[in-house]
Amino acid sequence: MGSSQKKDTGSNGSGWHEKMNAMLLDTMPSSVLIIDKNLCIVLANRNFLEKMRRSISDTVGYPLQKIFPDIIVEKTDIINQVRRAFRSNCPFKGQRIIFRSPGISTRTYYYRITPVHWQESVKNVMLLMDDVTKQVNLSEEIQRVQRHLASIFESASDIILSTDTDGKILSWNPAAERISGYSFAEVEGRNFYRFCKADNREMVKGILGEMSGRRETVIGKWNLVTKNGANLHVSWVCSPMKHSHSEIDGIVLVGRDYTEHRKMEAQLLQSQKFAALGVMAGGIAHEIRNPLAVCSSAAQFLQDKEISADFRIECARKIHKGIKRAGKVIENLLEFSRPAEKSVKELINLLDVIKESIALISNEIKLQKISFNPELPAKPVMIQGSAGQLQQLFVNLLLNAIKAMADGGTLTVSVWTKGREVLIRVADTGQGISKENIDKIFDPFFTTSLVGTGIGLGLSICFSIIEQHSGTIEVASHQGRDTIFTITLPLPQ
Repeated sequence: MGSSQKKDTGSNGSGWHEKMNAMLLDTMPSSVLIIDKNLCIVLANRNFLEKMRRSISDTVGYPLQKIFPDIIVEKTDIINQVRRAFRSNCPFKGQRIIFRSPGISTRTYYYRITPVHWQESVKNVMLLMDDVTKQVNLSEEIQRVQRHLASIFESASDIILSTDTDGKILSWNPAAERISGYSFAEVEGRNFYRFCKADNREMVKGILGEMSGRRETVIGKWNLVTKNGANLHVSWVCSPMKHSHSEIDGIVLVGRDYTEHRKMEAQLLQSQKFAALGVMAGGIAHEIRNPLAVCSSAAQFLQDKEISADFRIECARKIHKGIKRAGKVIENLLEFSRPAEKSVKELINLLDVIKESIALISNEIKLQKISFNPELPAKPVMIQGSAGQLQQLFVNLLLNAIKAMADGGTLTVSVWTKGREVLIRVADTGQGISKENIDKIFDPFFTTSLVGTGIGLGLSICFSIIEQHSGTIEVASHQGRDTIFTITLPLPQ
């Protein structure tokens, strides 16, 4: 009885161990096959059966070569590798295998072969297969992206380089080599700012130093000194380079040589100057020719001895008026070309200047039956400027607004401060300015009935005065409805 009981206990223990081993194999994330010396499958875990879409009945007891397609068996030499594991009692580190079962997508596995010892002999061999399809696909995608980025880096016509947080050069693309004349070997590990113009080095050094603590891109222009000593005008975009934890571990700089662009800009500016000179010359000729024609006609009449005394006086009056008109043209032209000569800047209350300007044109406002709405702050607005020039500016704008409202309307003057600036808005409900003319109104000698009469220098002089005060002027208009001029002037620091 005792022997039988003992035997039963051993038998039960063996079955329990087999079940436990099977359960352990089923919990493994790898696909597992246990193979005997006849190269037949003894055990297959759940992972293998699910991945290969097989059942126990068509797997266990079958030869290994029946489980895998012939092409896989031949390509991997897996049969001989299992045999060697039995003979040598040594594991086989394995390799990749691409496997596709009917009805499922192609999978990539990494397999290993390990001998299973029992009483100092190899009883079975365990074949472990790990599905590495996702890792392989991800690796291939990463490699594709890396090749793409490398192609961009190599093929770009702009300078592309990277530095560490100290500004030492880490990469230098072929365009940088071609434009600068320096090879990557000559610049690697050196501070980038040393290849910039001496006057710009401190600025570049400061920008690169600040980049390690900022997240946004910095745009700037500074000269790059080439190997042969030439100074290239380059526009730069500096961006922080972040690693996986979003911490900055370097700087990427992209530079575009705009030397040729500057030459083209200079040529364009020169052609624009000649065009403006032509317009100005035509305007001057037109404005002076008219009063000279009147003077010439009047002078011819004066040569006739038979004209009456009254007509002689009228001719003299016309000559005098024509000369004054020509003199006014010259005076305005000089004022337009040299506004700074009369400019004496001092601390003034801008509101006083505006109020005085309004007082000068108040009679015109009444005559034209215009509704006037001043919106001025109660406290003084002090600026550094020339009271005379600014008064001329505001009177010009106000008169233009009045002339644009021949049938009456509303004139509004608003003043307010914003940050370190003061804004002045002059708005009218007149006929407005056409889209074709709005870009020309500040051009010398450009004049229409919509923006005023005269020789066409009023708004040009206004523009010049504002420039002298380091300000800006903008205009918005809807034809047939309104025109709004907005002037921005800096407040004292």
